[in-house]
Amino acid sequence: MRLVFLGPPGAGKGTQAELLLERQGVMFLASGNILRDAIRDGDPIGREAARCMEMGVLVPDELVTDLILKRLEPIGRGDSFVLDGFPRTESQARALDSWLAQRSQPPIQLAVDFDISPEKIIKRLAGRRICKGCGANYHLQNLPPKQPGLCDRCGQGLQTRPDDHLSTIGNRLAVYHEETEPLLSYYRAQKKLRMVPGELDIEGQYQALLALLKTEHLL
Repeated sequence: MRLVFLGPPGAGKGTQAELLLERQGVMFLASGNILRDAIRDGDPIGREAARCMEMGVLVPDELVTDLILKRLEPIGRGDSFVLDGFPRTESQARALDSWLAQRSQPPIQLAVDFDISPEKIIKRLAGRRICKGCGANYHLQNLPPKQPGLCDRCGQGLQTRPDDHLSTIGNRLAVYHEETEPLLSYYRAQKKLRMVPGELDIEGQYQALLALLKTEHLL
């Protein structure tokens, strides 16, 4: 299967992608993780990405597209994957489709939209934490660490992501609605758009996603 996960920040895309990896063995690429790696490495793209993320605006299309497509290069024709957070704009989606076609790679099969209310998003984002060391994700209510403030995997401290501060959340949502929602029309025109309720709990959301994939004969 080849999937794109769409939806505003906090809709559950990353958590569901991780569950597909853990339970179904489906590889996923998260644009946020890739960008944070670039930031940690201190390369020019990382520095520009950090500035954008701290402001709560999208990183420029060309930077994100270059980073993601480089990570897709080793993928074979028969490999399954989920893209979380990419594409975020129609131009990124067109670049992805073109890149796959030029390499005679199978296309994206479905774009799954995680639909959620702004009120629920704000509550979720305010509770998210990320490990300073390995980048593992947690949530204070929905996915807490075993030991408060420390990562289960590597033991390092947890912190609020810069783009999850309350001062930037509103701007992130506004940017999403302005620049990312046109993707729904793009994939709808290709008859690839499907929806999963974003307000369910983690397991309920996963079961809804699983049912969708089985209905589409992708599992």
